[in-house]
Amino acid sequence: MGPHIVSAFDKELMAIHAKIAEMGGLAEELLSQALEAVEKRDPGLAEQVIQRDKRLDRLEMEVDELTVKVMALRQPMAQDLRFLVAALKISSTLERIGDLAKNIARRGIYLSQARRVNLSASIVRMGQRTLEQLTEVLDAYSSRDTALAVAVWRRDVEIDELYNSLFREVLTYMMEDPRMIGLGSQLLFIAKNLERIGDHTTHIAELVYYVVEGEPLGDDRPKGEPLALDGLTD
Repeated sequence: MGPHIVSAFDKELMAIHAKIAEMGGLAEELLSQALEAVEKRDPGLAEQVIQRDKRLDRLEMEVDELTVKVMALRQPMAQDLRFLVAALKISSTLERIGDLAKNIARRGIYLSQARRVNLSASIVRMGQRTLEQLTEVLDAYSSRDTALAVAVWRRDVEIDELYNSLFREVLTYMMEDPRMIGLGSQLLFIAKNLERIGDHTTHIAELVYYVVEGEPLGDDRPKGEPLALDGLTD
């Protein structure tokens, strides 16, 4: 095999890696801005998140097309094949994280027009923790750091615990003051979206491990049991 074929293949892999890195950076920004919009009660910033999510959707389509083309033309083996399989899954996971950030921004528009409540601090804390997890897992992906990926994977239980305590807190407010029901349900939806982003983050951690080690992570991760939002749909 001549060096020109190898370098062409390497360029294609690098292009896929670069697109995923761009998707990761954008997903991180969208989540960060959505949380800022909630905290600062800024509907204009929330609207920006909603608009910028379209770029993430386009990037996912580009990654899909390029990855499928490379698989068909190059018929890669071993780690290259694992990288391409993971690229498809990671790009679709990042696109979902963008959708969840967009949902948080939409709730932020509602909250910006409602009265202030003390619960916002709990949401911000949970949001910061979720954003840290996402940043760390993206670092693990770009540096192929399995130890960091496993650390992120193990810590998802912290997000589940924050979600459960916030769920109980909001429920108490809603029971004590029926006027809080509309507002409280919006906060619960934000918390649920953050909990789901946490789950997606651990999925990316599993994929990083799979690419590097060639085998799946075991299923002994400590898990929280997120309280159900019975009857609430998003």
